[in-house]
Amino acid sequence: MNNKFFPKLAVDNIKKNSKTYIPYIITCIVTVSVFYIIKSLSLNPGLTEMIGSQTLSEIMFLGSIIDAIFSLIFLFYTNSFLVKRRKKEFAVFNILGMEKKHLAITLAWETLFVTLISIFGGLLLGIALDKVMFLVITKMLKSYISLGFFISKSAIVSTIIIFIAIFILIYLNTIRQIHISNPVDLLKEKNVGEKEPKSKLLIAILGAICLAIGYYLAITTKNPIASIWVFFIAVILVIAGTYMLFTAGSIAFLKLLRKNKNYYYKTKHFISVSGMMYRMKQNAVGLANICILSTMVLVMISSTSSLMIGMEEINHNRFPNDISIYTNESSIDENEEQVNIVKDIQKKNNLKVTKEQKYKYLAFSGYVKGDSYDAGFSPLSEVLCFVPLSDYNEAMGTDMTLNKNEVLLYSNRSKYKEDKIKVLDKEYNIKEKLNSFLGNGIIESNVAPTKFIVVSDMNELNDIYQNQKNTLKEFSKEIRTYYGFDIAASEDEKKVIYSEIKNELEENDYNTTVESNVGARESFMSLYGGFFFIGLFLGALFIMATVLIIYYKQISEGYEDKERFEIMQKVGMSHEEVKSSIHSQILTVFFLPLVVAGIHVSAALPLILKLLSTLGLNNAGLYIICTLVSFVAFAIMYVVVYLLTSKVYYKIVTR
Repeated sequence: MNNKFFPKLAVDNIKKNSKTYIPYIITCIVTVSVFYIIKSLSLNPGLTEMIGSQTLSEIMFLGSIIDAIFSLIFLFYTNSFLVKRRKKEFAVFNILGMEKKHLAITLAWETLFVTLISIFGGLLLGIALDKVMFLVITKMLKSYISLGFFISKSAIVSTIIIFIAIFILIYLNTIRQIHISNPVDLLKEKNVGEKEPKSKLLIAILGAICLAIGYYLAITTKNPIASIWVFFIAVILVIAGTYMLFTAGSIAFLKLLRKNKNYYYKTKHFISVSGMMYRMKQNAVGLANICILSTMVLVMISSTSSLMIGMEEINHNRFPNDISIYTNESSIDENEEQVNIVKDIQKKNNLKVTKEQKYKYLAFSGYVKGDSYDAGFSPLSEVLCFVPLSDYNEAMGTDMTLNKNEVLLYSNRSKYKEDKIKVLDKEYNIKEKLNSFLGNGIIESNVAPTKFIVVSDMNELNDIYQNQKNTLKEFSKEIRTYYGFDIAASEDEKKVIYSEIKNELEENDYNTTVESNVGARESFMSLYGGFFFIGLFLGALFIMATVLIIYYKQISEGYEDKERFEIMQKVGMSHEEVKSSIHSQILTVFFLPLVVAGIHVSAALPLILKLLSTLGLNNAGLYIICTLVSFVAFAIMYVVVYLLTSKVYYKIVTR
C-alpha cells in the first residue's frame, strides 16, 4: 500500500458517513470554541478593571477546568454513536482482508483530520464569536465595556493541548473496541441493543449523596469568596451526582413505568419505554449533559441580567451621596478640619445642599474566636464597624437611647440571630436589630460581611479603638469621619465641585478619600456591562451546545431506531402510531433535564445571592424574578427544540 492510500481512504470514509460525521464535527467545533472562550475570558486584561477581578478570574479559571472535564465526557458520548454506526463498516473491511492494524492506521488519519478541522474551526469560531458578541453588547449598552476584543495566545495553546489529548483518548478507546471484537460481532454490533441495564442502586445512592453534599455546601457556605475552592468542589459534586443519578435513576424510572401495566401495555408507551430501556446507558449521559448545560445557561443569564437591571440600586449603595469624603487622620480634630474645608467650599460656591450625613466610625477586620469577635484576619473575617450613638441619631434623625452595655446592630450580608454580641471579650446586649444603616460606600464595596454596631458614646468607641490597636498593632485602624452631601446642581457643576474639593484636600496633604457618584453610572455600565457580556456570551454558547446535543442525539437515535420502526410498520403499525410512539419516547425523559436544572438552580440560590451581594446587589427578589423569567424563556426555547428534533427523528425513522 502506498503512502497516500490510508489518508485517501480516511477522507472517503468521512464523506460516505457524512450524515453522522458532519453533526459530530460541528459538535466538536462548538465544544472547542466554548472552551477557548472561557479560557480566553479568564485571561482577558479587561477583568482587572472589574469589581472582584481576582475572584472573577479564579471562577473563570475553575470554569475552564470544569468545561475541560465536561468536553471529555461529552465528546466520548457523541463519538460512541458514530463508532456504533460504523462497526459494520469496520467488519466488512476486516473480512475483505484489511488487518486490524490497517484499520487502526485508517482511523488514525480520520482522527487527525477531525482533530485539525475541530481545533482550527473551533478556534476561528471562538475568536469570531468573541468579536461579534463584544460588538453586539457594546451596541446594546451604547458605551465602552471593560472586556475588549482580545486574542489570547495562552488560551489557544491550552485549547490545542487539551483537545489533542481528548481526541487521542477517543481514538485509543475506538481501537480498543475494534481490537477486542471479531468481524462477526462487529457486523451484528450496529443492530444489537444494549443488554437490559440493571438497577444500579449503589450508583443511585452515591449520586444522591454527591448532590446532597453539593447542595449543602452551596446553602451553608457563608463567604463564597474566601471559600472559592469549596464552591468549586460543590459544582464538581453536583455534576458528578447528576451523571450518576441520570444513569441509575432513569433506568429505575423506566422500570417503574414498565411495572405500571395500565401505562406500559399501550402501543406508543410499550415501544418507547422498551426502546429506551435497552440503550439508557448512553441516553442517560446525553440527558445529564443537557441538564448541566441548561443549569449553566440559567445561572449565567439570570445573575448577569439581575446585575444590569439592579445597577441603579448598586450605584446608590456604593455612592450614597453626590460627594463623599472619608477622612483617615490620626486625630479627630484633623478630621474635623477637613470637613470644615469642604463646608467652606460649599459656602464659597453658594451650593444648595439638599441632604448631608456626618458621623465618626471605626472599622476593622474581626473574626469569631470562641464565643467572641476578636480583632484580626482569617479566611472568614468580617468587618466590624462602630458608630457612637450621638452621631447615629444626628445622621439618621432619630432619638434612640442606649445604656452602657447596650448596642444597636445591623448585619448587611448575613443574619445575626443572637441577642448578645461579644467583641474583644466585652459582651453587649443588642437592644434592637436595625433594618438599614448609614450610607458608607467604601464599607459597602467590601466583599466581606459587615456588622454595623452603634455604641452608647464616644468613650465606649475609644475603648474599642484602644483594644483593637493593642491587638492589631501596625494593622490597627483609626477612627475616621464620613461626610457626604447632595447638592442641587447640574452634572457638570457637580464634577467641578468634586475636583475642587479633591484638589484642596490634596494640597493640604490630608490623608483623605473623596468620591462622587458623578460619572459612576458610566463606570458601572462599563463594569456590569462586562458581566452582562460574559453572561450573554456564555449563555448563548451553552444554548448552542444544548441544541446540538439534542439534535445530534435525536439524529443518532433516529438512525438506530430506523430499522426497528420499519419492521413495526411492515407488521401493521401506522404512521400515526409511529408518530405517537416517537412523541411518547421523547416526552418520557426529554423534559427531565429541564426539571432537574430548575432544582439545581433553586439549590444554588443562597450561594448565588451571596456572590451577587459581594458585587453590591442585595435585592434577592430581583434575582428570583430574573431567574423565573430566564427559566420560562429557556423552557419555551426547549419546547421549540423538542418540536423541531422530533420532526427530524420522525422523518428518519419513517423513510
